[in-house]
Amino acid sequence: MLFWCGAMLNYIWAAMIITGVIYGAFTGNIEAVSEAALDSAGEAVSLCITMIGVMSLWVGLMEIARKSGLIANMTKGISPFISFIFPNVPKNHPAREYISTNIIANILGLGWACTPAGLKAMEELAALEAEKGNPEYMATGERSATKEMCDFLILNISSLQLIPVNMIVYRQQYGSVNPTAVIAPAIAATCISTLVGIVFCKLKK
Repeated sequence: MLFWCGAMLNYIWAAMIITGVIYGAFTGNIEAVSEAALDSAGEAVSLCITMIGVMSLWVGLMEIARKSGLIANMTKGISPFISFIFPNVPKNHPAREYISTNIIANILGLGWACTPAGLKAMEELAALEAEKGNPEYMATGERSATKEMCDFLILNISSLQLIPVNMIVYRQQYGSVNPTAVIAPAIAATCISTLVGIVFCKLKK
């Protein structure tokens, strides 16, 4: 399913690019299309450099928070919430720590920084199913995502964000007068999305 979605996106983008080039050629604007492509490529490189600096700073701060014990304390603080969402994950299982770290990073708006923890959480959830000997999961062929994996993915996508770091950087990069103006709307929107995600996770079978 994921492969099919990725292939479709590739086709859509390819069709849009080809359509733009053909339209530019027939309307006599092929030079403008070429200039726009080169300018966009330059902006992409500039944005990536900016984001590397910002994310390096925040990932470094997360590492300091981890070594100082702050992440561990925050993990304990959200432990009841983790137990509520993932009742089938044992309290001493490594998946809980990675899930907690992912949620904390998301709350702080560190989308890129939370990815490694998210991947490790999925690996541990898969290992948990293997430990349980789940026949459906261990069956030959393509393995399906378990309920815990789906719940974690939903929670990760809908995650509450107190500081939308990426969006603030994007707005600043493109000359926004007030880049931080998105903080309040982002908190409101992600609160609603997280609440809907939690309700969905608890209601679905």
